[in-house]
Amino acid sequence: MKKKWVSILAVAVFALGLAACGKADTSKSSTSDKKEVTLKVGASPTPHAEILEHVKPILKKEGVNLKIIKFDDYILPNKALESGEIDANYFQHIPYLNQQIKENGYDFVNAGSIHVEPMALYSQTVKDLKDLKTGATIITSNSESDWGRIITILQDADLVKVKEGVDLETATFDDITENPKKLKFEHTIDPSLLATAYQNDEGDVVAINANYAVGIGLNPQKDSLAIEKDNSPYANVIAVRSEDKNNAAVKKLVKVLHSKDVQAWITKEFKGVVKPVDK
Repeated sequence: MKKKWVSILAVAVFALGLAACGKADTSKSSTSDKKEVTLKVGASPTPHAEILEHVKPILKKEGVNLKIIKFDDYILPNKALESGEIDANYFQHIPYLNQQIKENGYDFVNAGSIHVEPMALYSQTVKDLKDLKTGATIITSNSESDWGRIITILQDADLVKVKEGVDLETATFDDITENPKKLKFEHTIDPSLLATAYQNDEGDVVAINANYAVGIGLNPQKDSLAIEKDNSPYANVIAVRSEDKNNAAVKKLVKVLHSKDVQAWITKEFKGVVKPVDK
């Protein structure tokens, strides 16, 4: 009888062991379901990469390991995205993205607009646009997608007018029909070199995008001669290949960037120079 009870007890212990093993396997499976994914995003150093660095630990909690690759120009980030070296990029505004898609056949989409960096006009010598002399030189970037926003600033200042029916977003300097001060436009410089042109006191006025202006200590709101209005359509976006428009990690990134806490941080960190958007 004693042997019978010993046998029963052994069977019970064995069964309990199997049950314990079963629970361990389930736990392991649950952990694997939450496996961390890596998201490689190309970005301009300021403010894009700085913003991404801020949200990196937030995304870590969401199971996304954000890897930031910095680019100093406007050409390589899209090439890297097309080749698959990165999963997304964050450096360009909507008109530039649209232009690049048209010119290069990129199969990209806008996964979310994040912020606007206002374009502004700066000068080492001129204190007011009204004081511009006849024949003054305005230096702008060689990026055609920026020309419309610069022309808009000048038109708002009553310095130029474009022909009737021209969409200012896509306007070029050839569309200017009235230029009473005979302003000259030099538009052969790479956007990343405009801040250097300003520091070297080249031209009379230099049009600089906010990310490069901030990089040399300029505040577009305080230090510029003129700045584009708040209704600018030039929002900087997270761009991805079309096949990744529903990528879960990308959606998490955009959601975090659109969160109230992050947008408040952007406004405070960049003193209102970088303006967050939530669409």
